[in-house]
Amino acid sequence: MKRKKPLLSTSSEVTLGMVAAASGVSPSTVSRVLSGSAQVSADKTERVRQAIAALGFVPNTIARALADGRTFNVGLLVQYFESPFYALLLRGIEEVLTPAGYALVVSSGHWQAEEEQRCIASLRSRRVDGIIVLTGGLDNAFLAALARELPVVVTGRSLQAPGLHALKTDDAAGAQAATAHLIERGHRRIAFIGGDATHADAKEREAGYRAALAEAGLELDEALIANGDYLEAGGAAAMGRMLERGTTFTAVFAANDQMAAGAARVLHSRGIRVPEDVSLVGYDDLLNTAHASPPRTTIDVQIAELGRRAAAAMLDLLRHGSSSVQPPVPRLIVRESTRRLHSDTAPAC
Repeated sequence: MKRKKPLLSTSSEVTLGMVAAASGVSPSTVSRVLSGSAQVSADKTERVRQAIAALGFVPNTIARALADGRTFNVGLLVQYFESPFYALLLRGIEEVLTPAGYALVVSSGHWQAEEEQRCIASLRSRRVDGIIVLTGGLDNAFLAALARELPVVVTGRSLQAPGLHALKTDDAAGAQAATAHLIERGHRRIAFIGGDATHADAKEREAGYRAALAEAGLELDEALIANGDYLEAGGAAAMGRMLERGTTFTAVFAANDQMAAGAARVLHSRGIRVPEDVSLVGYDDLLNTAHASPPRTTIDVQIAELGRRAAAAMLDLLRHGSSSVQPPVPRLIVRESTRRLHSDTAPAC
């Protein structure tokens, strides 16, 4: 019996010539877009990328690797696979690297410098063409030395070194905007749940909180500050400690959305309503934040876009040896978890 042809071609049957025909360019232009070996206009590049996505074209990376010695793999060091923050970053990175013909080799360091070094060694053993490091505990000297061996993109820190590009989001400005929003709504007793104090971004978010209070002429009460660990359980524990010691406040700013979710859970268990009794602000704008009850005010750091820019910076390093890509700017997203406090309202906590 004669076998029928499939209605749709599989990705392995899609050729570079088919991509060229679909995008209205020459096969050599498609090759240049894939390799980044020469400048191609933005219009042609976009047409080629759309054709690749529509046809499901998969570049023959084995043949390309044999031709120029590259593996077309990029190493990615994250901290927690289970974190929704890193999931969004990964999505953004894939959106840029996959159409360019690169695959990701992913490893998790769990904020342990020794474990992160082991992960880097493992990634290098797989002969990746470059490594993207998403924050972490590796020191700057280690990363600068690594960049002498292969291209490195790192997020969450300011660092300049040959072969390395750093993308540092302005966490202090984001935290200051979050706190200023609460102050503008009449709050004066604003609790702060910080992240792990050993992390640079945690220090900067606390600095932004303190700066907003100082700018408004408000005296800082250290009893309003409790450290968490950037996880929901840590935010819940910090909120619990603050309530148990009888600290009074009308608003809470948590240094990430996961800790804000933990704080909200504890407030609810104590019969404290958000925002009727206490206003609540998070940080990061994770996917579930807009669907919380009530939808939560937060600082959007454009996580997926940060991933896309990290990937774009890596392509720049691989193709040109340097990059000028800048990180996205944090922005305040106002939702229903904050309300205006009247001057005669007594603290609920």
